[in-house]
Amino acid sequence: MPQQRFPKVEILNIAPHFIQFILSETDTSMANALRRIMIAEVPTLAIDLVEYAENSSVLNDEYIAHRLGLIPIRYTPEGSLKGGDCHAAFLPHRECVCFDRCVRCSVEFELDVNFDKVNSTRPDQERDLALTVTSRNLTSNNMLVAPAHFLNEEEQDESHDEGISIVKLGPGQHLKLKAIARMGISKEHAKWCPVAVATYRFWPIITINQEACNMLTLEQKQELVDACPDRILELDEITGNLVAVENAYEMATFTEDLKVAQNAMKKRPEDDDFVRVVQSTDRFVFSVESTGAMDAEEILMSALRVLKDRLNYLAAEVEKLKD
Repeated sequence: MPQQRFPKVEILNIAPHFIQFILSETDTSMANALRRIMIAEVPTLAIDLVEYAENSSVLNDEYIAHRLGLIPIRYTPEGSLKGGDCHAAFLPHRECVCFDRCVRCSVEFELDVNFDKVNSTRPDQERDLALTVTSRNLTSNNMLVAPAHFLNEEEQDESHDEGISIVKLGPGQHLKLKAIARMGISKEHAKWCPVAVATYRFWPIITINQEACNMLTLEQKQELVDACPDRILELDEITGNLVAVENAYEMATFTEDLKVAQNAMKKRPEDDDFVRVVQSTDRFVFSVESTGAMDAEEILMSALRVLKDRLNYLAAEVEKLKD
């Protein structure tokens, strides 16, 4: 019987748009399953249908519809400020019993921008410039659902626009449309993907053979420190011993130069390494960055929920086979 594992999650860094955590006491199959679920199976909202009333802009209907589909749509549960999991609030469109669409399976956005009307209200110095239509111009019929205009406050401060740019309008141009957002997963289309980045790497195990290092001079120890391009080693100012830097796990990716340098210092090739860096097989460092549709921690919680549901379904099917 395989050994039972009890995976643990330790948060290293957390922000609304980013989370870094350690997944431990498990193996690569679980780590990769969690990563793939965050990328492809966490449900979100995205614009899936666009109905045009008028479009006299320089971009055709299909191009604008594609840009609208890639705007992150954020669901904020009542009483919360976080972009949350929408699976309990909406039904997949194909599972809803409505004829076309309803508030249970879709959210309607309206956009109506006329350059000539808006231009009369702009400052004199801006009236000769093109008018940028952004995600701010999308009006939702659901107060809990809105476009995610910016990823964070820093991005908002650096932006020249009020939201995500859709198209620019000139004199005499008018864009009027209705956009329908539905719930889906990015296994069907990438516009439903909640993450911009979801990666993991193996935790580095750094072992320093102090007995062997005592045979080295300070110059040789410094040479080992300088040989590693990731700078995972340093000299202790008091004892003069080689030690791993505090955040070595963040930087230890390439140690081949360190191997070459210490092999040159060995008296015999078969001697033990002074410093040994290997990958852990049961400890992984995850880095997840949100697109803005959900908070990063909510993506993790939703992915764990999906994984749990899948495992429960598998267990139920196995029990049926036994019967």
